[in-house]
Amino acid sequence: MLTPHLRQLALSAQGLSSPNPFGTGLAGTQAAIEHLGYVQIDTIAVIERAHHHVLWTRVADYSPQWLNQLVASGQIFEYWFHAAAYLPMRDYRFAQHRMGLVRDGLWQAYRDVPTTLLQEIRQKIALAGPLSTRALNQGHGKSQGWWDWGPAKRAIEKLFLRGEVMVRERQGMEKIYDLTERVLPAGVDTRAPSRAEYAEYLFALYLRNQAVITLKQLNHLQADRQIKALLQEQLAAAVRDGRVQPLTDTHSTQQKTPWGYINTEHYYQESASITPPQLHLLSPFDNAIIHRERLQQLFGFQYTLECYVPAAKRQFGYFCLPILYGHDFVGRLDCKAHRREVRLEILSLHLSADFRADAAFSQALRARLQDLAAFNQCQVVDERAITAQLPRN
Repeated sequence: MLTPHLRQLALSAQGLSSPNPFGTGLAGTQAAIEHLGYVQIDTIAVIERAHHHVLWTRVADYSPQWLNQLVASGQIFEYWFHAAAYLPMRDYRFAQHRMGLVRDGLWQAYRDVPTTLLQEIRQKIALAGPLSTRALNQGHGKSQGWWDWGPAKRAIEKLFLRGEVMVRERQGMEKIYDLTERVLPAGVDTRAPSRAEYAEYLFALYLRNQAVITLKQLNHLQADRQIKALLQEQLAAAVRDGRVQPLTDTHSTQQKTPWGYINTEHYYQESASITPPQLHLLSPFDNAIIHRERLQQLFGFQYTLECYVPAAKRQFGYFCLPILYGHDFVGRLDCKAHRREVRLEILSLHLSADFRADAAFSQALRARLQDLAAFNQCQVVDERAITAQLPRN
């Protein structure tokens, strides 16, 4: 099997190889989240935040208000995947795995929050109704002991992770919490999964939305050795029964050990390239690229999010976006939305050494930049820093 074919299948499984693969509007947004399994939430606001960016990439008419609407209608909920995320409500029972770890004190975070403070905050929400952390803190200065901002915030987050409160909505990035029994829709399955069921859920999720998977990807950030062992058993069973096919390095002269595995439902699919190729400017937190080693193995693209790198050591920019063109990652683009000036500034463009930017690519990139500007409530694209790198038609 040719690598371009693998890449195209992997991108198709992520909803990145055809326009509006999940439909449009609110229904298309819900379908995208249900297929992806989670959409990571992030606070960085250099451009529109990651959770909105990921969905905008796949739903052409996406509007940020739809996440609150889907939460309010009980279609999705906020919890933790490998980070804070929106998840389909149909998967709520699998969040019980982590909730149980937090309740049993087996998760490192928030172990030092006193039970008395948890009870006090829970009671306040029960009596007052939905509240933000800021509202919980009102009237309680630092002299009030545990009502200091830090402990109150930690307590509400622990209640959230334990599953006792849920996020009812967000006002901007501020979370509004309410008791779980007042948010969770009737009929939702709340049974805690066994470890085997949880591993089966994770395996099925990655197989569905990635098509090409690796063992390291399956084990990503899994601290539980039993879960890791069960995932490896899931993979071995899937190989035996033909649900996945091992992928080996055909150029290696050594023993052919698989570097990855492909979902056989995708294996024989046709993957003709779209003409002209689609161009995407992906969020650094996009589901398609979040496992960097897999990205390198499958696409030959080495990517680091440099906002976590000291400024003096950055090569490509604070928040550079991977550029996906057709089935190849061809470079990085760093930009910033100046919202008061309604101006999207393109700070730098770094194209891969083996990629030649022709007129078709230039046209596709400029068109996508206009789309990105509109998505960020900007009217002007300031591309002066990169004009010399892009040929005109």
